[in-house]
Amino acid sequence: MDVFLIEDYVQLVVFFVLLAVKIFAFASSLLYSAESYVAADKLNKATWCSILGIAVLLQLIPILFLINLAATVAALVYLADVRPALAGLRRR
Repeated sequence: MDVFLIEDYVQLVVFFVLLAVKIFAFASSLLYSAESYVAADKLNKATWCSILGIAVLLQLIPILFLINLAATVAALVYLADVRPALAGLRRR
């Protein structure tokens, strides 16, 4: 098997995994109310939905590597920090 073919498959898998992460983060951001974002002392709902929605769209343009990297970081920050804070409000 050609080494470049393996590299292409790895890049394709990474592309779809990152796309799935961004779609999940975007969908999750839509589920919480605007008041939840304020109560959790995070950026407002419109801002997070915009950031994550743009991140999903930018993932579809693979030429923009550094911008995609920043969008991936934004999605991971949402999943690691904001989403748990919002979910914690429901448990109380």
